[in-house]
Amino acid sequence: MTSVTPEASPAGSEDALRRAPELHPEVERLIVETRERVRRGLPPRDRIVSFVLAAGFLAASCAFLATTDTDRHPGLATVALYTALYGLLSRIGFEIGVGYAIPVQLVLVPMLFVLPLPWVPLCVAAGYLARDPMGLRKLTLPRAALRLVSSWHALAPALVLALAAGPADRVPRWSAWPIYLAALGAQFALDYAVTWVREEGLGARHAPLRTEGFSYAVDAGLAPIGLVVAFAAARHPALVLVVLPLAGLLALLAREREQRIDAALELGHAYRGTAFLLGDVVEADDAYTGEHSRDVVSLTLDVADRLGLDARERRNAEFVALLHDVGKIRIPSAIINKAGPLDPDERAVVETHTIEGEAMLTKVGGLLGEVGRIVRSCHERWDGQGYPDGLAGASIPLIARIVCCTDAFSAMTTDRPYRRARSGAEAVAELRRCAGTHFDPSVVEALAVVVEGQPRADSRSV
Repeated sequence: MTSVTPEASPAGSEDALRRAPELHPEVERLIVETRERVRRGLPPRDRIVSFVLAAGFLAASCAFLATTDTDRHPGLATVALYTALYGLLSRIGFEIGVGYAIPVQLVLVPMLFVLPLPWVPLCVAAGYLARDPMGLRKLTLPRAALRLVSSWHALAPALVLALAAGPADRVPRWSAWPIYLAALGAQFALDYAVTWVREEGLGARHAPLRTEGFSYAVDAGLAPIGLVVAFAAARHPALVLVVLPLAGLLALLAREREQRIDAALELGHAYRGTAFLLGDVVEADDAYTGEHSRDVVSLTLDVADRLGLDARERRNAEFVALLHDVGKIRIPSAIINKAGPLDPDERAVVETHTIEGEAMLTKVGGLLGEVGRIVRSCHERWDGQGYPDGLAGASIPLIARIVCCTDAFSAMTTDRPYRRARSGAEAVAELRRCAGTHFDPSVVEALAVVVEGQPRADSRSV
C-alpha cells in the first residue's frame, strides 16, 4: 500500500459511533489537520512543489522509456487491464493521518513481470489519473499533479529490475529474491524521499517516516502475494484478476476503518464539547470558580509540558484542570460564596465536591469518566492528609498532583472577598514551604520554573 494524498472522507454511522475506539490525541490531530488541508485545497507553495515533482516524474519516466529497450510487447488489452486494475485498487484507501495506504502492490508486482519495465511507471500514472472515470472532467490540474507525484514509487522497482535482470530473468523465480527485495527497498526509499520533499521540504509539522511506517509495512506484507500472482500472470496475464476478491475484502475493511475513525473523531469532539459546556455551567454558577478554572488550565498545561507528559496525558490534564471544580455546582451557593472562613460543617460539605464531580463525569462516561476518577483526587495531599481518600505520594495520580499545585497557586494569586491576592513570588515561596507535605516537590519545582520564566497577567508578577 503506497501512501497517497486523500481526496475524500466518508461520514461515519451512528452505530460506528457507539463502537468507536478512542483515538490517540496525536493521531486525531494528524487526521484533523489532513482533512482540513484536503478541504482547503493546495496552497500556492504546495502547488508549485507538486508541479515540480510531477514534471520530474514525467521527465524521469520518459527518459527511462527512451533509453531502455523493451523486451516484450503485450497487447493493448493487457496494458488497459493492468492500468485499469491499478486505478481500481488505488481507490481503496486506509486512512493513516497524513494520507491513505492503498493495496496497489497486488497489481504493481505483476505489472513488473507482464508489461515492459519502461512502461510500468507511465501505466501507474495513467491508472491514478483515470481512477475515477466519471470524474475526469472535474480533475483539476493541481489534483492531477498530486496523482503524478504519487506515481514516483513505481519508477524505483522498475529501474532496479531493468538494471539487475536480463530478458531471460523477467520470468519470476524465487531464487531471485535478493533482486526483488532490493526493488522493494528502492520503492520505499524513493517514496520516502518524495514524501520528504513534499512534507518536510514545505515545513510540515510531522515526519514522513513516522506517518508512512504503516503504509510501508502493508506494502511489505502484500508484496509476496503480488509476487505469487506474478508467477501465474507472467504466463497468463488475465490471471491478475484473481486479486479482485481480496481487493473487495480490503475495500470493506477500509470502509469500516474510515467509519470508525469518523465516529471516533465525532466522539472526541463530543467529549471536548461536553467538557467545555460543563466549564461554562461552572462559570455561570460561580464566576470566580469559572475564571479560576481557566487559569488553572493554562498553568496545568504549562507544567504538563515541563514534566514531559505525552499527548494523551496532556489532554486529560486539560480536562481535569477545567473540570476539577465541576462538583461545586452541587454545593449550596451560600457556602461557595461565603465572605468569611467556613465552619467545620460547611467545610465538610465543600469537601464533597470532588466526589460529586466524579459522579457527574462518570455519568457522562468514556473519556470524561476517566477524567472524573482523577478529579476525585485533586485535593489529596502528598503526606496523605488530603481528601476524600487520604491517598499519599505517588499513589495520587500525577495529573491530580499537578492540578492540586496549580489550583493552590491560582487561588493564592487571586483576590477573594475575605483576603487580597498574594504576589507570584509569595505564592511560589508558600508552595515550596509546603512541598513534601501538601504538594509533590517535583511538581512544585516545575510550576516554579513555569511561573518564574513567564510574566503573569497582573501586576503581581514574579
